[in-house]
Amino acid sequence: MVYEKIIRPGRSLIVGIGSALVDYLVQAENAFIEQAGGVKGGMTLVDSNAIDTVVSMAPEDPQVVPGGSACNTVVGVGNLGGAGRFVGKRGSDALGDLLAEGLTDNGVEPFLFQSPTPTGRVLSIITPDAQRTFLTYLGAAAEMSTAEIRGDCFNSAAVVHVEGYLLYNRELITAILAEARRAGACISLDLASFTVVEENAEILADLVDRYVDILIANEDEARAFTGLDDETRAVKALAEKADLAVLKIGARGSLVAFEGEIVRIDALGNGTAVDTTGAGDLWAAGFLFGLVNGYDIKKSGRLGSACGYEVCRVVGAVIPADGWEQIKKFI
Repeated sequence: MVYEKIIRPGRSLIVGIGSALVDYLVQAENAFIEQAGGVKGGMTLVDSNAIDTVVSMAPEDPQVVPGGSACNTVVGVGNLGGAGRFVGKRGSDALGDLLAEGLTDNGVEPFLFQSPTPTGRVLSIITPDAQRTFLTYLGAAAEMSTAEIRGDCFNSAAVVHVEGYLLYNRELITAILAEARRAGACISLDLASFTVVEENAEILADLVDRYVDILIANEDEARAFTGLDDETRAVKALAEKADLAVLKIGARGSLVAFEGEIVRIDALGNGTAVDTTGAGDLWAAGFLFGLVNGYDIKKSGRLGSACGYEVCRVVGAVIPADGWEQIKKFI
């Protein structure tokens, strides 16, 4: 079983670490992405004024919800009834309060450093094909430092789930991975975006080789990392870098490679989506929750698919109560 081989026995806590952000969600046509200065399906770093300007140009007022990739994942873990902790850095402002309260309300322990800099924000532009494009102002999130990464961040963690966006700070992500390893945790890395992979190729392969146990990627990210289009060859190549590799292939489901075997997991539903924001994050929540609770790969992946399916039925990464009830029936 995966649990016995890469997760420390007796532990079930999943710690997510990444950018503490608040999401601004806007639905718009493809032309708005170019107008906003984004790259469709990618993530572009901007300043706070740029987000304000784009929001003022948007065809509708944004929906505002707690966000951030690793944050979304541990919120999913909390809603599944698991033990979750989120480590990040927030501003000493109303948006930071909203983020901390949202974590607590969803059964997640907030482990948040504070800064006088404003809390980070992400403008997520959702096009009619349910694809999302991000404009990101990191704010206080970018100020998380190596000095703040200490043992109690990851104390008792079964899994430390790291978002790929942290690759933009080489010193910080290296400190996080090293401290997680010292804490005896299994390390999961989500590659986050093909733009993140392309822009950090110089260090990514080495860090994965040295530290990562579970490597999670979608098709675009896997292609950028491995240079391969064929999904079977790509997931095998990912698995050469980590003990367990996940390749998410959208409406066709996912592939998981472990110890020389590839497990294919079907997606749920008919392939249609209202919005794919958070789909990969919530898939990871279900999958990691399953692994730390001793489920096999197939069942863990099916739970991931259930979480991903429910979040695609709504705008944003917040699954409503009735969605969680459907997921818990699966468990």
